[in-house]
Amino acid sequence: MTYKTLRNFVFTLHRYIGLGVGLIAIIVGLTGSLLVFQSEITTHQKHDQIETITPQGEMLPIEVVLNTVKNSYASQPDAKLKRVYLPTKPDEPFNVIYATKENDWIENDVHPYTGAVLVNNLNPNLVERFYKVIYELHYSLLAGDIGYKIVGTVGLLVCILTITGIFLWPGWRNLLTGFKIKLDTHPKRVNFDIHKVAGTIAAVFLVFTFFTGFCWNFNEFGEPVI
Repeated sequence: MTYKTLRNFVFTLHRYIGLGVGLIAIIVGLTGSLLVFQSEITTHQKHDQIETITPQGEMLPIEVVLNTVKNSYASQPDAKLKRVYLPTKPDEPFNVIYATKENDWIENDVHPYTGAVLVNNLNPNLVERFYKVIYELHYSLLAGDIGYKIVGTVGLLVCILTITGIFLWPGWRNLLTGFKIKLDTHPKRVNFDIHKVAGTIAAVFLVFTFFTGFCWNFNEFGEPVI
């Protein structure tokens, strides 16, 4: 296979993968950007819901906090602990995440000095409901297990898309050409120049982001490999 034939094959692969996964990749990217700031937004919103926490010496041991939350789910034997977020500041609560048959993400904020459960999102407010939709849209396109696999597959395809884009990058022949954007030419050429420069700069981040997303959604394959 000659270089020209290989390049034409890679170009065709790059083009059609881009056409096939572009819209889903945009949805995943935008919702992911919103999820990045979820902690800051929800933390700010929670300050309006819970009492001010005044540091009172040493925080309670994590075992005490977990047992307190566990006891609050005594009537729900199917409830399972999912995650625990420790306070990063003396006036922040423990954030204990539980899952039940009815709700797979229940946040319980626990006072770090008294052990009292300050609030949970069994009756989520507007912000929490919004982020629940964004979370499901990001991971599964609101399509359940099938959507989960589709998003995972798109993650792998975007990795291939990025690698083929790196192969096609004109900067391998001339570094200046690879990073040059001509703004005083046809809009199609301007679009191409922005595409090649932005794609090259973002390539490493795209590969890591979408490959880890693929491993996340195909955990049954990814975890044994890792």
